[in-house]
Amino acid sequence: MFPYGEAVAPAVTSVFTAVLTEGPISRVALARRLDLSSAAVTKAARPLIEMGYLEELAATERTGPGAGRPASPLAIRADREFFVGVKITRDELIGVVCDLRAEVRASAHRRLAATDVDHVLTELGELVDDLLDGPGDYRSRTRRLGVAISGDVDHSTAQVRYSPFLRWRDVPLGERAGKITGLTTSVENDVKALTTAEQWFGEGVGVDSFALVTVGAGIGCGLIVNGRLVSGSHGVAGEIGHIGFDVDGPECHCGSRGCVEAVAGADAIVRQAREGTGRPELTFEDAVTLARSGDAAVGAVFARAGTAIGAGIAAVANLVGPARIVVSGEGLSAYDLFEPHIRASFQRQAFGAAADCPLSIRALPFEQWARGAATVSIKDLVGS
Repeated sequence: MFPYGEAVAPAVTSVFTAVLTEGPISRVALARRLDLSSAAVTKAARPLIEMGYLEELAATERTGPGAGRPASPLAIRADREFFVGVKITRDELIGVVCDLRAEVRASAHRRLAATDVDHVLTELGELVDDLLDGPGDYRSRTRRLGVAISGDVDHSTAQVRYSPFLRWRDVPLGERAGKITGLTTSVENDVKALTTAEQWFGEGVGVDSFALVTVGAGIGCGLIVNGRLVSGSHGVAGEIGHIGFDVDGPECHCGSRGCVEAVAGADAIVRQAREGTGRPELTFEDAVTLARSGDAAVGAVFARAGTAIGAGIAAVANLVGPARIVVSGEGLSAYDLFEPHIRASFQRQAFGAAADCPLSIRALPFEQWARGAATVSIKDLVGS
């Protein structure tokens, strides 16, 4: 919620969210967009202007032929408040400071020597201090921190129930991070956080439904349906990495066999490439180099991975019918090896007109995942 404990009426939240994601926008356009009267929009905007979250720009447009004075669009005052976002990987912390429009103002990385909870939290506290006490005078206008982490996260309680890559279970991350940093802390699954950023400030703006598929250490998927992030009744949704692809396939860390992630995740690709070449020292980058140089065995590993990913994406299209699907993640560095197999598998598995769903490819560095974490904290401020 907004500062000082105000009870924010639904109209205030709706107006603020619309200006935040679609502004600058006139009151007349807001009234049409939100199905409110002009008087209701004006009433909702007034406290936001008084608190410094919105401002009126110089009049630039008329509301229609023969209308009176030109309209004064409402816009976000982006520097009214700042938000820290941190993405946790098994190797490092990536942190950003964002303004209210989720524009990155500062960023920093911090390597992790270990992944136990105490060490990560100590490093997180120092990273936040570095960001807030550096150039920019951010600390005085920063009250919120968003943390993005892979795995099963209960956003409502800010608890990490299970993060396979960090081997964490039942960690009250929001509470502990809040104590260390002094900031109100939101915690979200990293793919859902990235999806939220795309919905509010990226390709999802104005789109009623879309899916974001991430390819990398894991295979993830965030879903927006009817304009809302799908979280699932039990906090789990969109886990296409754990759709069964091959019932006789390799064992997955989730306990099942032949999951998309067990075939197409970065670790799975490395394992299969090592087995195929007899080279136990092989890295993911080595596997990419071999496949691009024509190594048939390693090329087949990437081909099978692409086929698995395409089948997972087709399952999303068949079940949800999104207007578009965005494919991203650190695994895109090898996307040329995946792409033909992803597209062929998608076309083969998608049912009917679902095969017409456009796939767009966006390389998003980890700073953008941290920006997603900051966006979650912005969304929690708004109460949307």
